[in-house]
Amino acid sequence: MNRFEFLEITFIDVLDILLVAVLLFYLYRLVKGTVAINIFVGIVIIYLIWKLTDVLKMDVLSNILGNFISVGFFALIVVFQQEIRKFLLLIGSTNFASRRNIVRYFNFLDQRQAQLSQLNFEALFTACQTMSKDRTGAIIVLERNNSLEFLKDTGEATQIELTQGILEAIFFKNGPLHDGAILVKDNQIVATRVILPVTKKTDIPSRFGLRHRAAIGVSEKTDAVVLVLSEQTGKLSYFKDGALVPYKDVEALKKILEEDLLQ
Repeated sequence: MNRFEFLEITFIDVLDILLVAVLLFYLYRLVKGTVAINIFVGIVIIYLIWKLTDVLKMDVLSNILGNFISVGFFALIVVFQQEIRKFLLLIGSTNFASRRNIVRYFNFLDQRQAQLSQLNFEALFTACQTMSKDRTGAIIVLERNNSLEFLKDTGEATQIELTQGILEAIFFKNGPLHDGAILVKDNQIVATRVILPVTKKTDIPSRFGLRHRAAIGVSEKTDAVVLVLSEQTGKLSYFKDGALVPYKDVEALKKILEEDLLQ
């Protein structure tokens, strides 16, 4: 028998490791910046102490910690209930089985370029600049790969072509549709007055209001990108992957958005 037989690595082993790494990465992104990450670190520390006491033959402490770890799976479900629900919601909302996503998977670049060519950047940014001068608050969610159908039910479903006048009319302060976010898909406004999930992060800058927190929340749970106009300052902010993306000027932001929509 070959003593180094256990070192033989197959393709399945490599695939297994990669899948676990991807799962851990997305789980980390899910709890990053929340209180849950501190709880997770505490559980890992207890597990390491348990293994150490087991090696050192500290039977009493080892048994106590072992009993705690043995019910750890159920404890994780209770402690991370909200995070698990968000994770399952994210998986369920990707809608892999839809015909459109299957086409997009096999013809990825052409689909993204088609969406990019359809989006009216001029109307989008001209409206944002006008609303910025008027200190009009707005939050615009641009769908990419993950389906946002689960968010449409929280607002008013529409099918309106994105134009400068339509955007300004929707977010007009005294208008009936200004409250909440709008969802944009292939240059179509598919929903208004949408309620977005607010981030649970604790390290949010104090200057960020509810709109910014909602933008962080939806961009950390899906791959959507979000434009936010502050009602207090008139500043236009751009969020992706749960973080604020800095930019130099509007032209630079256009290029960033074009690149993100092609990904």
